[in-house]
Amino acid sequence: MTEPTTDQLATLGAAFETFTRRYKLAEAIGAEKQLNELDKQTLLYVAGHPACGPSDIARFLAVPNTTISSATDRLVKRGLLNRDRVEGDRRAVALRLSRAGETYASAQVQAHRDISRRMLEPLSAVERDQFIAMITKIVYHDD
Repeated sequence: MTEPTTDQLATLGAAFETFTRRYKLAEAIGAEKQLNELDKQTLLYVAGHPACGPSDIARFLAVPNTTISSATDRLVKRGLLNRDRVEGDRRAVALRLSRAGETYASAQVQAHRDISRRMLEPLSAVERDQFIAMITKIVYHDD
């Protein structure tokens, strides 16, 4: 495999800068106060895994348990997340979205879909498949 050229790196960097400006998720959902990325990922994980525990999220996101503890504290304070004690193990906590958390997570998912649709629309069906295959290869490439 060859190394990327300076021109390729510059072109890719410029494309990503334009991409970031054009496809802003915060503007797409119109929320008054955005969550930080960790809190968003925590909320979305709980949305897909109701009654999960903080350690489940920490493993999935590859962050320390204390980091998730802080994230869940923030989400509970904002009224987006509820902590329930697990029957039979008073130390365990099951996390669930509040109604406001469900609304926020749903808006996030819809905004991601809308942005993805806007990105893929100018491409032909073949180009879409190629683009998705390339992005998938990049994302899941392990050194």
